[in-house]
Amino acid sequence: MTGEDTGAARVCVTNAKGGTGKTTIAINIAGALNERGRDVLFVDVDPQGNATEGLGLVEAYDREPPSLFDVLTDHESRHLINDLIVEHEEMDVLPSNLDLLHAEQELTIAHLIAQLGDNRAGVEALSSLAINVEPEGINTPHALGALDEAFDELETAYDYIIVDSPPFYGRLTETSIFATQNVVVPALTEATSERAIELLIDQIAALEDLAGITVNTVGVVANRVEQTNEDLMMVDWLNEVFAGHPVWEVRKRVALQRAFSAGTSIFAYEQSVDMEEVFLDIAAEFDEQFGYTEVTA
Repeated sequence: MTGEDTGAARVCVTNAKGGTGKTTIAINIAGALNERGRDVLFVDVDPQGNATEGLGLVEAYDREPPSLFDVLTDHESRHLINDLIVEHEEMDVLPSNLDLLHAEQELTIAHLIAQLGDNRAGVEALSSLAINVEPEGINTPHALGALDEAFDELETAYDYIIVDSPPFYGRLTETSIFATQNVVVPALTEATSERAIELLIDQIAALEDLAGITVNTVGVVANRVEQTNEDLMMVDWLNEVFAGHPVWEVRKRVALQRAFSAGTSIFAYEQSVDMEEVFLDIAAEFDEQFGYTEVTA
């Protein structure tokens, strides 16, 4: 069963605050979708490659060019996305790469070139600082379309594309959100999360204004929840801030980290984890929101 449109549903798992368990959440959402019979492409846009490592693909992270860096920064290399995809037992993976450490600068140069418009001298000066970015590859005022254009080059049909964004807010994250226009927000249930969530909301609003898009919040994952007053208060706060959106609670479980270390989601891990039901609930909500009506697993 396919979704309501002909393309894959795209979702970015994002929070600019590090340490939220964002990558673990993203991998297990992808694993839960696979459990429901969905074909999933997992995309690791984090230059640190945590998801790539967590899926047992360290060799791909160290691979020689071309890599995801080239796909994002060279407009003539978008089609190479198909050559970079690696098979995993639960999903296909577009791995991160060491070279992505340079992507933030490249995408910033692209954005500045787009802002300069017809200022030829300025454009040439900026182009001289770039590794791959060329002015002729920039056709919008914001230059955020690199990942979106690459997805359009995919030769394999997927039900879902799950993007794990960097744990900071910058051009890579904006490019990821622009390409998906749907977000899942992981958050720790501690007071320090409040400011990070408020900033993320503001940053997404600014992106919507810049790019003329509307970003849908699919839901929020309260992660590593324990039975303390602070945790309970934060869950209430998340439900208030994201009123009208589902807020799922993932309890703190060692097995989640063990599955990550084993290179799988909890669904392919040898030990059963009681949080499986939560991630299956998330996957079911995805299917409802994106128009998939049958479980095929």
